[in-house]
Amino acid sequence: MSILKLYQEHCVVPDVINVAPSETLDIQYPSGVKVDIGKELTPKQVKDRPTVRWAAKEGEYYTLALVDPDAPSRENPKFREWHHWLVGNIYGGDLNKGEVLSDYIGSGPPKGTGLHRYVFLVYKQAEKCDFTKVPKLPNNSGDKRGKFSISRFAEQFQLGSPVAGNFYFAKYDDYVPKLYAQLKG
Repeated sequence: MSILKLYQEHCVVPDVINVAPSETLDIQYPSGVKVDIGKELTPKQVKDRPTVRWAAKEGEYYTLALVDPDAPSRENPKFREWHHWLVGNIYGGDLNKGEVLSDYIGSGPPKGTGLHRYVFLVYKQAEKCDFTKVPKLPNNSGDKRGKFSISRFAEQFQLGSPVAGNFYFAKYDDYVPKLYAQLKG
């Protein structure tokens, strides 16, 4: 099945974005798991910040986002989208040279809410962006992360459509209470 069909089959298009990216992000977690489009992973496997690679061009700037459109559940997505990670002004694809707008938080689907979609997207910026008015969010708080829209954010900063992406599914496991404790600061 084509990448584009998978984005549509799992309703990432249109729930998160209008156009599926043509490139696939290579995402590797310290736990050893790799993100394969549409596969299920556990919150414990994705608790730590992953390594993310794409066909980045030297001298170009990019924005990376990780969002959950199914917060608190797919049936009742009243917090769509909850953003787990947002990094802008990534120079030449080197995440360490990016501006962390929202620090990485792993998957934490509430108990009994089934599978959530976790969507990674990369946008190519036309130039370096001024993100000074974007609140910088730490990874020990869930405040200001709900009701985010990566599409609106991309529109606001004129990022166009995503150039690369990937997504996985996760449901509650016994790691989630530990994550919730971290988010209480």
